[in-house]
Amino acid sequence: YAYHGFCVTCAGESEEIDFVSRFFAPALSVDEDPVTGSAHCVLGPYWAEKLGKTELRAYQASARGGDVRVTVGDGSVTLGGQAVTMMRGELV
Repeated sequence: YAYHGFCVTCAGESEEIDFVSRFFAPALSVDEDPVTGSAHCVLGPYWAEKLGKTELRAYQASARGGDVRVTVGDGSVTLGGQAVTMMRGELV
């Protein structure tokens, strides 16, 4: 299995933010990803277990930054927040 990026995380320092993260993927020419949904799908269960809660608020502290609502269910993770469309495409 090849790893293409890495994530750094820590507990939030306020009641509004449960955890903070940053994501880097230099092997994919991504110095820092602004807000990474896939990373939050992994970080959500980790922090849910550590904090003993299933509804979490996260902040990715990149230059653009972004808030992510994370809900950890039984075998699932749901993400919410604002999104920016970076590309559109169509499969035929």
